[in-house]
Amino acid sequence: MLTLDDVLKLSNAELWEIVQRGAPVDMDDVADHAYTGIDLSLPAWMHKLLWKSFRKTFHRDPVSGRVRGWNVKVEQVGWDTPPPPKRDRKGRPIAFGHYELRPADGLKFPRGWSGGHYLDYGVAGNLLRDFPGWAGYCPIVPINPGNMDLLLGWEVFKLGPVFVPLNDYWVLRREGPLAPEDIVPRPDGRTPAALP
Repeated sequence: MLTLDDVLKLSNAELWEIVQRGAPVDMDDVADHAYTGIDLSLPAWMHKLLWKSFRKTFHRDPVSGRVRGWNVKVEQVGWDTPPPPKRDRKGRPIAFGHYELRPADGLKFPRGWSGGHYLDYGVAGNLLRDFPGWAGYCPIVPINPGNMDLLLGWEVFKLGPVFVPLNDYWVLRREGPLAPEDIVPRPDGRTPAALP
């Protein structure tokens, strides 16, 4: 079983091998949990410009039944403990890049990937000004199949029919349950349609 320390030492080729296995995510297990995210591939100058760590959330929408989530900007203080969120002028955590966790069955992805689940940013109510946030179409897999404490994502954008796969991976480590006060509405204010 791989640990976070193991994953932080892997090459992009080794990370791709894990993604390529395409193990499914247990949507019930991850729902209503927060994860600390760590970028594994971008150069150091981009980490200084953007971030190295972040938070991803998964929340089962009580109306639609869909598992949706959002990113949260966090203070860049490492990841030994969950980093505190950055806050706006009103004291609210800064959320961005909303997505739905969806089954990937029958969908086409770059490099012939055919795994279990992906994050679809195009259906989660992101606004046009949030580009490239609304273009994410990111495969996500458990690092250790059957265990949802460590997840691995691959950064892929989809612009119409065109895929833009990046050589960028990120790991998610489970922090714990998502507090009710941390639930953020969709940017467009809509409630997604109920699942069939």
